[in-house]
Parts: sequence; C-alpha cells; structure tokens
Amino acid sequence: MDEILKYFPNLTDIQKEQFEKLNFLYHDWNEKINVISRKDIDALYTKHILHSLGIAKIIKFEPGTYVLDVGTGGGFPGIPLAILFPETRFYLIDVIAKKIKVVQAVAEGLELKNVKAEQMRAENVKGDFDFIVSRAVTNMPDFVSWVKTKIKKNNKHELKNGILYLKGGDLTEELKDFPKATEYNLADFFEDEFFETKKVVHLPLKFTV
Repeated sequence: MDEILKYFPNLTDIQKEQFEKLNFLYHDWNEKINVISRKDIDALYTKHILHSLGIAKIIKFEPGTYVLDVGTGGGFPGIPLAILFPETRFYLIDVIAKKIKVVQAVAEGLELKNVKAEQMRAENVKGDFDFIVSRAVTNMPDFVSWVKTKIKKNNKHELKNGILYLKGGDLTEELKDFPKATEYNLADFFEDEFFETKKVVHLPLKFTV
C-alpha cells in the first residue's frame, strides 16, 4: 500500500481505504478461484495494482469518460483505475466466467458504483468508448481487429481516443504497422525493477462506422 501512496499521494480517505481493501479481497478470492498466480499474489501492489495505475501516469480520465477493459482477468487494469477515477465509467469484460465472478465480488466489496463486469467477447460488445485498456491479452494487430469499431468519435482529452495497452519488452515488430503508436516507459514513473521493460502503448483509433 505504501507504494501506491508514494506515487499517488493525493488519494482521498475513501480511495486509501479501497486500495487497502484490495489486499484482503484478492487474497481471499484467490484461495477460492485462482485468478492471480501464487508467486504474484504476494507482489499484488507492485505487479498488478501499480502496474495497472501506469495508465494513470499517461492520462487523467475526465469525468464522464467511458473505458472498456478487455480481457480484464481478475480486474486489471480496470479495478485500480476505477478506484482512482470514480467519475469514469468502466466496463470490464473477460471470456472466463470465474474471473468475472471475482471482479464482480471485488467491485461489490469496494462499493464501486462505476464498474460493470460481464463475461463477454470483445467483438460482441455493444456501444462505444473513449478508451479501450488492456494488459497484454494478445498481440496488437489482433487486438485492434477486435476493438477498432468501438471508439467514440469526439475526443475530450489531449490524448486522442483509442487503445491504452500495458505491454512489456521490445514491441518494434508488433507495432510496425502502427506508426501512430506511442510507447511510454513505466520505468520513467516507477522505481521498482519490475517496471524496467514495462510500457503503456497509446494507439489512437479513428471512429469507424
């Protein structure tokens, strides 16, 4: 929890309480349904929560923003971002029902009113969003093919509407067909060695009918 406060010192008391609660909720649920690997659960705040919040170092979501989290797994990056941006609406989807069960329970345990979670494939999602976030569920070309029709037309941020993707390693090959993609190194924001190769990729997507 200290790590979160180190990089996000202006949290409200409610947000602090919610971030603290994540530790109990995820440990408790992970014993029933394994959504986080055993070796990672003890590094929950660094490898999952802070990693998710890397997106918040790139953009501050305006109130009323709609965000889709594709392949959310146990709720990352959606749940930590929903705590940080209570006036942004988050729709978390995953194809695995038991993972969505955990996400729904965590959101309920935190009393997050801005989170909706469903078992759903990205291709079947109705509606459009300002941003689509994800944490390395597949390669970028496939991901773009899933979500390219789900971007809102009007921008309300300096960063253009599109994808915010948490990825690691050398992405040269993967992004070669996306010249407008921008890579942000999380090591520029967070000190832990875990972030040395971690990035947020922003890929603006034009609204398509």
